Amino acid sequence: MWRPDFPHVEARRALLRGYHRALCVYSVRYRGTPECPGLVLGLERGGSCLGRAFRVAAENADAVTAYLDGRELVTGVYAPKFLNVRLEGGQRVSAYVFLARRDHEQYAGRLAAERAAELVVTGHGPSGSGLDYLRNTIAHLDEMGIRDGPLHRILALAEAKARKRP
Repeated sequence: MWRPDFPHVEARRALLRGYHRALCVYSVRYRGTPECPGLVLGLERGGSCLGRAFRVAAENADAVTAYLDGRELVTGVYAPKFLNVRLEGGQRVSAYVFLARRDHEQYAGRLAAERAAELVVTGHGPSGSGLDYLRNTIAHLDEMGIRDGPLHRILALAEAKARKRP
């Protein structure tokens, strides 16, 4: 949402029903390692998710899909799928999303907030720390006026844990 890294024509606020944003995926590649996994977001069944939909020019669609698959499907923890979203203003469009796979070894499920915060603080990988990842996510959600209480709570716990670390 905050780092698309692909050419797009526009980005619009969008609502996905039937799934919610959750820190439910152990990161062993980007924000952690197999020895010390981090924790990153996935789309989980239930609820709804407010975020951004990026419109891609038709001539770039295949290249963008290939890029996203290469970035998001590296370990197989996400299942790509086209789902309908509602854009601000009411228009419905099909969006390419990545759902967390509950049958994958990296699926963390619903963790207690304390445990999630610990994984966020200790996770470090080639793309940076889990704490920076969550900070950036929350900053962009706040910028969009999206209040996600559970993520804000985990960030507060993670910040407190980070301050106590040597």
